[in-house]
Amino acid sequence: MDDSPRRIEFYPDHFEASTPTGESPPETSTPPSLPRTDCSSSSQRRFWARRKFMSAASMLNLFSLPGLHWKSDSDGQEKVELSVVELQSLRSEIADLEEREALLKARLEHLDEILRSARLSGYLFIRTRWTALPGEPPIDESDVDDWLPRFVVLQGPCIFFYLQSTDMSPQDSALLSDVVEVGPLPVFMQENEQRCSFFVLTRQGLRYECSSPSKMQVDSWMTALRIDRTPEYGTAGSKDSMES
Repeated sequence: MDDSPRRIEFYPDHFEASTPTGESPPETSTPPSLPRTDCSSSSQRRFWARRKFMSAASMLNLFSLPGLHWKSDSDGQEKVELSVVELQSLRSEIADLEEREALLKARLEHLDEILRSARLSGYLFIRTRWTALPGEPPIDESDVDDWLPRFVVLQGPCIFFYLQSTDMSPQDSALLSDVVEVGPLPVFMQENEQRCSFFVLTRQGLRYECSSPSKMQVDSWMTALRIDRTPEYGTAGSKDSMES
């Protein structure tokens, strides 16, 4: 009975041992942290000033001005010094960029108009052939690789052939009223891929041969051209080909 209170007396020592840990928070009082806050604000100001400087420098580096001269004014703001010649060059480059932006905008608007109004459009591989004259030897197609990608547009009474979809004017065109025959061509291998193909023959004797890896695309073009073609220039032979 007398020993039990003595054993309990050891517990206050256990709790007192944690007292230094409990006293540790007052060591980090508010006054010592004040200089740290000032240093943090100063470093942040320097960081944002440096960031503004790098941003302005990166924008001016887009132009071809060699060796820009930077300096700091009395307020600590970074500025660039330009000579009259450098300023004129900068203005010229800005004008060129604005002109290029206007051209790209016009091209996009033109493409948007095509996609809205065209009955059919898309890239096809194109090559042209003229109808062989009597006695003219046929061309050996195995040695000829002149398939070129073209952006083809079926719009209004014409078929337009653009070099690229963003071009403002077509490279070639053909009137639908001049088309006398539309028909399939044999499937062939080109650049390790199978291509389906068809032809469009005009009454002038010019034949547009078109191909695509997609059979669905070829069928769509043949169907659209057969519907939109004016039949008054067709012949009996061309009619058979159109109905095949």
